[in-house]
Amino acid sequence: MNLIDGKKAAAAIEQTLLERITLLKQRGITPGLAVVLVGENPASQAYVRNKDRTCARLGMFSRKIELSANTTQDQLLQLINELNVDPLIHGILVQSPPPSHIDEQAITQAIDPRKDVDGFHPINVAKLAMEDPSGFVPCTPLGCQHLLMSVGIETRGANIVVVGRSLIVGKPMALLLLRKGVGGDATVTVAHSRTRHLAEITRSADIVIAALGRPHALGSEHIREGAVIIDVGINRVPETSSATGYRLVGDVDFEAVADRCAAITPVPGGVGPMTIAMLMQNTVTACERLKNSR
Repeated sequence: MNLIDGKKAAAAIEQTLLERITLLKQRGITPGLAVVLVGENPASQAYVRNKDRTCARLGMFSRKIELSANTTQDQLLQLINELNVDPLIHGILVQSPPPSHIDEQAITQAIDPRKDVDGFHPINVAKLAMEDPSGFVPCTPLGCQHLLMSVGIETRGANIVVVGRSLIVGKPMALLLLRKGVGGDATVTVAHSRTRHLAEITRSADIVIAALGRPHALGSEHIREGAVIIDVGINRVPETSSATGYRLVGDVDFEAVADRCAAITPVPGGVGPMTIAMLMQNTVTACERLKNSR
């Protein structure tokens, strides 16, 4: 079993980004990312801190905007409009999930597609489906693809099962793997929590990408000998011996399948670092495009 090291792969991406950022700064341009957090979700707060730290490490401009949970839809839309026209901001991300009174779809659609570094605006989703490289791909699926490529795992002609159908991971992941060219050309099956005979379907896969959001949803009965596993899940489960009272586990039961698979991502330390690396990459790309178009 080979461990697919997300931290190592993310560090390689960051090194490439540093070179691109240096070239931009030589032109007097600093890539800028605005991250908006509404409410006080502890997990979201941790994600935002990680993104802020990564921006600082890369020498990017970061604007962290923390709003109270009672922020109105109109107030949030007004902020998005201001960020859309702010020349210092090239990427905009509104941390998901927002409070229940916020229409997340409306917020996503309000973001300028050229600054939608999360890749969820309908225009960017359509560009992904149309294999138009001028769009932005959601960060987690893009990170999963890069992880496979970083360790030389061939997707061309591979039978890949994506377990999960969300707009954040499952659906864009399938579209990305279906694209023609390097990192694509796969035969993709999308399964989910309502799929009948799930274990039978996943056991047929060369590569399983697990994105159900349920701890240890996939066990040894779901994985065939020699398969590759990309575990997107980050779930908190109680752990009395931990100072935090919990530990992080994936959607796949790592201990149960590690000995039978060819390669697997750990949780934490697998997909998570790559998601942030792809966010930074999308932001730098957005900056380059915006500045070249003016």
